[in-house]
Amino acid sequence: MLIVWDDSLSVGIEEIDEQHKVLVNLLNDLHDAIRSHHGREVVEATLTQLADYTRIHFTVEESLMRIMGYPDYDGHKAQHEALIEQLQGFQQRVAQGQAVTFELLHFLRNWLTHHIQEGDARYTDFFLARGVQPRLQKRSWLSRLLG
Repeated sequence: MLIVWDDSLSVGIEEIDEQHKVLVNLLNDLHDAIRSHHGREVVEATLTQLADYTRIHFTVEESLMRIMGYPDYDGHKAQHEALIEQLQGFQQRVAQGQAVTFELLHFLRNWLTHHIQEGDARYTDFFLARGVQPRLQKRSWLSRLLG
C-alpha cells in the first residue's frame, strides 16, 4: 500500500475523516493498478475516479468553510485549486498515452498527507468551536452514496 490510514491522518471530524479515507483508498487503488501493470484504461479510469472524488471532497470542505466563516478559506481553496489543476494535467498526459509513474504517486501521497496533517488540521478546532459534531449522529450521505 502507498498510504496506510492511521490516527496521524485524522482531523477529528468523522465525516471529513471518512472522505479522506476514500481518497487514501483511491490513491492506493491507483498504486495497485500501476504496480500490477494493468492496462492504460484501468490506470486512466482509476485516476479519473481519484480526480472526481477529490473535487467532491474539496467542494464539501469549502462549503463548510464558507458556512462556518473560516478565516483562511481563500488560502485553503487556492491549495485545492492548485491540486485540481495538477490532476487535470496528469489526466491529460495519461489520455495522450504517457504512463503514470511512481513519482506521480509519491507526489500525490506527499501532497495528501501534508495537506491533511497541516492544512486540514488547522480548521478542526475552528469547526468544532462552531458546533460541528466530531462524530456522526447517523450514517453520512457519503457512506449511503458509496454503499
